Amino acid sequence: MIDSHCHLDHEPLFSNLNQVLLRSKEIGIEKILTICTTKESFKNILDIIKFDNIIFGTFGIHPHESNKDILSKDDILKKITSNKKIIGVGETGLDFYYNNSDKDSQIKSFKNHIDAAIHLDIPLIVHSRNAENETYELLKNSKNLKILMHCFTGSDSFVKNLLPLGAYFSASGIITFANSKNLQETFKRIPLDKLLVETDSPFLAPVPMRGKKNEPSYIKYTLGKLADLKNIDKSKLDKITTDNFNKLFFQ
Repeated sequence: MIDSHCHLDHEPLFSNLNQVLLRSKEIGIEKILTICTTKESFKNILDIIKFDNIIFGTFGIHPHESNKDILSKDDILKKITSNKKIIGVGETGLDFYYNNSDKDSQIKSFKNHIDAAIHLDIPLIVHSRNAENETYELLKNSKNLKILMHCFTGSDSFVKNLLPLGAYFSASGIITFANSKNLQETFKRIPLDKLLVETDSPFLAPVPMRGKKNEPSYIKYTLGKLADLKNIDKSKLDKITTDNFNKLFFQ
């Protein structure tokens, strides 16, 4: 089992890493990917990935933060090439729902992250909200790009556009929510070899843990729901999503 996207630098996870890791290992998690969203958070991520062999990290600037920091391609390359446990670029992308940063800065930042991911030949972790067309236009023109659509909540048509690009789609606790019927139907149609699971902890705790701070060990609930949607044994889906993660990040 692998949590492909969480934020161990956020509280209450950061102050309780020992217990968070213990509970993760108890349910069989073998890798955790903790995601960078700001330059400041990267400092903590560098400490966190030293904490245990199963923890890996990324480097990138969230679209919410792109007004404050627009990293050049070279800025990103320097941060990532200096540590072998930093295995992805992001979290990056476009968020035109909240618009915490203006569209131009988000697009410029996203392009620089895309260029860095292509140069390094490592996955790009993409956040996309209310920006399907713009996200697709930038991704489709980028050759030899490894794409991971994190916490995917997009449409069927977005999936159909992204699959020819080789994109992977990560299911979060949102698929367990009662009001996510359309998203559940979308995940039923995504090929098994393109699926990952994540917690996005400490956010988006899945049913039956709604209302609590999320953590990596809760991945078992999302995996169980996805197995039900795909009409497949949970242990079989566990192996498939684990193999998919290892193929994407380590091959």
